[in-house]
Amino acid sequence: MNILILNAILHTPQRQVIPRMESIKDCMIYSFALGFVRLGHDVTLVTASEYKPTVEETYPFTVIFIPSACTRIFSPALQPFQPGLFRFLMKEKNRFDLVVTSQVFTFPTLFAAMICPRKTVVWQELTGHQRMWRYIPSKLWHHTVARLFIDRTRCIIPRSEDAFRFTGRYLRRVSPEIVDHGVNIDKFTASHVKKRQLICVAQLIPRKNVDGIIDIFHRFVRLRGYEDMKLYIAGRGEMHDELEQQIRTLRLTDNVFLLGFVGHETLSRYLRESCALLVNTRQDLNMVSIPEAIVSGTPVVTNPTPASATYIRENGLGIVRKSWDAADLVEIVDHNHTYVQRCMAYREKLTNVYTAAKMIEISENSYLCRAK
Repeated sequence: MNILILNAILHTPQRQVIPRMESIKDCMIYSFALGFVRLGHDVTLVTASEYKPTVEETYPFTVIFIPSACTRIFSPALQPFQPGLFRFLMKEKNRFDLVVTSQVFTFPTLFAAMICPRKTVVWQELTGHQRMWRYIPSKLWHHTVARLFIDRTRCIIPRSEDAFRFTGRYLRRVSPEIVDHGVNIDKFTASHVKKRQLICVAQLIPRKNVDGIIDIFHRFVRLRGYEDMKLYIAGRGEMHDELEQQIRTLRLTDNVFLLGFVGHETLSRYLRESCALLVNTRQDLNMVSIPEAIVSGTPVVTNPTPASATYIRENGLGIVRKSWDAADLVEIVDHNHTYVQRCMAYREKLTNVYTAAKMIEISENSYLCRAK
């Protein structure tokens, strides 16, 4: 099968600044595409040229970078507009058997819905309207554009229960089956053996609330029997110096370590060796680090904010609490073996190969998608 994947934004920009990366091989959509390749399909990924890596790379599938236009109106960091993609679809539509596009509210999805609707499935992550310009563009899009054009696609496949409920308010053909981000288990191997450490994977920015995690960890290591525990924080961002000062002030320099940005190989090692991944975000959807931790055999301690919290709670893959604290860290460490076993049993459902196979299965049975 020839499969086309449309995903304009490869990396998460901050303050509308697109990060310049040496490689795209650590981004989620790359692993997603690789899942289809492993199943024997021919894959083409089309993205925005503003996200092209700074180093020349080779890939096991075709990657096409198309430049954005009208960038003062449609920022490539928020809503890339690629007329070249429209022309590409018009020319190449007959070459592809399946088109997978990300998000209802994007131009690539609109172009695919206009040109090849019966080949197109939309992989929906957003669980609410985008905030830009007081939600008005998103609301107009869902009430008009989505109902006129995107409702003609084969189906919408949500990435979470919240995405299912949100999209179902506007569109008819929304799959009740959830397909989360898939993880390349060749890079993220699992281990039952854990060290006396925890890990946080997050950009060092206010909404990730990493300072709050450090405060909780401080209370945790003051408890008798847990003084030796370590916390590794993988990520970079504007709060680095502030967090470094917080660590010194709390006298945690022997317990908490800022790793900066780490590639998949290093991150995989820290994840599989840790007792738990810690998440206390103020605003996020499907965090890629969560399935990466679970397929590594590492449970998650999180608040209910990430969409993944639903299946973590339902399958006992960690602890989900609105305001988790030091007592929850004691629980996850003391009963770590039980949580790890559950993660090991669940991990196959979070691989990129499983995700790709499930996407194809749902698209081939799209008549089962519920009517609004």
